[in-house]
Amino acid sequence: MPMNNREHTAELLFAGPIADEYNILKLICPPAAEISRRVGEFVGAWSPSYSYSRLKLLEIGCGTGITTTHLAACGDILDIVSVDNAPAMLSQARQNLARELESGRLSLIEKDALSYLQEMPAASVDVVASAYTLHNFLNGYRRRVLEEILRVLKPGGLFVNGDRYAMDDAAEQLRNTQEEVKSYFRVFLEMNRPDLLEQWVVHLFSDESEEHIMRLKPALDAMVEIGFHDVACHFRDGSNALVSAGKAGP
Repeated sequence: MPMNNREHTAELLFAGPIADEYNILKLICPPAAEISRRVGEFVGAWSPSYSYSRLKLLEIGCGTGITTTHLAACGDILDIVSVDNAPAMLSQARQNLARELESGRLSLIEKDALSYLQEMPAASVDVVASAYTLHNFLNGYRRRVLEEILRVLKPGGLFVNGDRYAMDDAAEQLRNTQEEVKSYFRVFLEMNRPDLLEQWVVHLFSDESEEHIMRLKPALDAMVEIGFHDVACHFRDGSNALVSAGKAGP
């Protein structure tokens, strides 16, 4: 497919009210905070089979820094670069992660994921981590990002993703989505924020569209096809799941 095909382009999905008040996610999707914590714990408990003095980690989509905070808590041995293409989210992240940035162990980069990955040398990072980012990508763009993640990982390296993985059964996913919409109405109407209700419902419909939706089994199968090893789902709560994969060692 030509590179200018919309499916292979980055989108700017987080701007305006939905970005300015992204902290509301914890109210409308309580499992999200748990998944971010689990991403950090998973990385903290992992160590490569090869010798190392420090570990380099690339985070795809820092957002406001929720997951980044858990990754930074893994210890001083970890050097983190986090990339995001939403200026409003990065502005909040710089405030929320001021201490981590001052330490020199964290860098924030404003760029879309694919462009940044394509500029990186092969086998240059130990860990790639992400939370609630890949499901926002168009299917073709997501595939290319995953291919680049595998390329930039060192042999024996780790990819961990906590994300919205839709249920494989369409009817079950529909019921789950209907419950999500009900919770949106309950939360935002109690807050008297119909503007945010509109923004988040529109965003949810984008997540559920055929060009975006990331169903669990096809997503895991695609990672195996791309060349990842030891692809596994470790935790699932509705549409929220923790997935990891590795790159074959030396």
